[in-house]
Amino acid sequence: MKLTQILTRKLTGFWLLSLAAVAFIFLLTALVSFTQLTYKFQQQKVSEIESMLVHHYEHDSNSALSSWLPSILTAYKASKFQLLENGQPIYEYQTDDAGKGHVTYESVLIEERHLKLSMTLPQPFQMYDLSWYELLILSGGIISVAFFVRFGHQWLSVQLVGIEDLAARSKLILNNEYEQALAEKGHGKPRMINRALTHMLLELDDAQKQRARFDQFIRSNTFLDPETGIGNRLFLKNRLDALSNARGMMAPGVMFLLEMEDLDLLQQELADESIEALLLQTINDINQILDTQANSIFARRSYNQFAIVVPQISLKDAEKLAVKLLKVCLSQALPATQNSDDFYHIGVAYFKVGETKEQLLDESERALRAAQFQGASGWFMYDKGAVDEEFAKGSVRWRSFLEYALVNRRLVVFSQPVVDSDMETHHLEISSRIRDNQDNLIRATLYIPMAIKCGLTPQFERQVIETVLFDLLSDRSDTTTRYSVNLSLDTLLSRAFIRWLKTTLLEYRHLTSRLIFEVNEDIVVHHREQLKDRLDMIRKMGASLCVDRVGQEVVSTQYIKECHFDLIKLHRSIVRQIHLRQENQLFVRSLIGGLYRTDVQVFADGIESFEEWQTLKILGVSAGQGSIFSDPIEEV
Repeated sequence: MKLTQILTRKLTGFWLLSLAAVAFIFLLTALVSFTQLTYKFQQQKVSEIESMLVHHYEHDSNSALSSWLPSILTAYKASKFQLLENGQPIYEYQTDDAGKGHVTYESVLIEERHLKLSMTLPQPFQMYDLSWYELLILSGGIISVAFFVRFGHQWLSVQLVGIEDLAARSKLILNNEYEQALAEKGHGKPRMINRALTHMLLELDDAQKQRARFDQFIRSNTFLDPETGIGNRLFLKNRLDALSNARGMMAPGVMFLLEMEDLDLLQQELADESIEALLLQTINDINQILDTQANSIFARRSYNQFAIVVPQISLKDAEKLAVKLLKVCLSQALPATQNSDDFYHIGVAYFKVGETKEQLLDESERALRAAQFQGASGWFMYDKGAVDEEFAKGSVRWRSFLEYALVNRRLVVFSQPVVDSDMETHHLEISSRIRDNQDNLIRATLYIPMAIKCGLTPQFERQVIETVLFDLLSDRSDTTTRYSVNLSLDTLLSRAFIRWLKTTLLEYRHLTSRLIFEVNEDIVVHHREQLKDRLDMIRKMGASLCVDRVGQEVVSTQYIKECHFDLIKLHRSIVRQIHLRQENQLFVRSLIGGLYRTDVQVFADGIESFEEWQTLKILGVSAGQGSIFSDPIEEV
């Protein structure tokens, strides 16, 4: 851009200088020519007088000079005249106009008699006054020159605008802003180069979309069941690993095992199309129920067995969900066979924090067998008498407690470092807990689902942001540390929160660059159109955007570029034991390859071992967080 601007200025400057020089030379030549012509004309007049005097001297007496010479001298506007013979004046003429600006001519008329002439005349160009007509012609010439100079400058500037447009598009391409470069086609010249750039950008955009589709294809064939489109056995294993750590499950929840009795025998009696239609209809109806359950997992374990995991749900709600699932299954149109009333069986196992996933699978299988022993389609819950007491609180008690916590600011902020490959802290991720009246801390996995249910999520997340801005970022001893804050769907869709956030970011715009806002991948994918303007507003305010839990679902990664995210965080199900799982490594390689030549950084969440961290660094992950570096620390 700067080089083309310099070139434009030089060319236009050269154009103006050239035209100005031509005009100046033209006027200077005219002036010199005019001066020379007047001098030559005056010299001719003097020569005529000399000829007349020589002729007169040879034929007439000197006394006759006074009869005709004064009138001629007056006509020539002579101010002084002398005719000398042998040094003695024989005729003199003088007026009162003699002075500066006059020219004196001296010459010898007759050498033998030493006859000399001396005559003083005014400057020749002073004898001529320009008339209005001549002034009009001169002014018209000057104006015409100025007009053509101005016209030439504008014409050249217009011609060079095309080069500026090409330079602007080239700069956008070098800055990896391909979408903006494609949108600003402009009027670049040469037009062939401009069309070539547009063609290449279109090809690149299509290639990026193809890459995103290829990534989705890889993940689909790795983690999805090809017949039903839901998760496969490997997908279920990864997601259960993500919900647990070395100490067991990290949040309470429920697991359903749905088995279709004698589905293989039914397939032998009916056509494959009928069985496929039955499966797809049942799965679609179940998915509609699970849409209301955040972070739910639906996968196929075997040909006729399906697993459903719903974290952060109470025992009472788990029982209601089991009833809904059985009702959906019984509403399917089954063929009238001998065992049509004993076709669907659901085993339910409720788990709490600290239990192992192996224990969960064992309990859910026992519950499934118990449901099958009942002799009819139904469900059975494995009851081990271990229900989280805090999670069993009623909604009214929870709402009162949460409102009390908001009013009295009982929210406690924790931070966990995100470490780069040089073991330097890239930023701190903020999480929160609530301190009750007994000074106990209630974890986020317990109170956040109830806050969502009570519609108080925007208030809690607003209080977290206020804590970060007023307490952490305002610390003058630390001016470099960045903090990331998670935003939920309810918060981003709240108009009141967005208005408050916009006003706050404007007020603290000197701190905005140190803020990172994280949004879950499933929220962005399913509500992209609703959130795009709000995410753009946050980015334009100067804050960074991060999408976390990437890889939790099998979706296209094209949204990363469309929403202009700065960071992405891999879901812990991808990170867990990645050094032993080639399919997860393939996904990470494909994801990073699709983000090549962009400024998007790839981070990892839930790193618990040195082998995982080493493998992630080899794959190209920039930074990570997890228990291997530090557990969340309370901010005082």
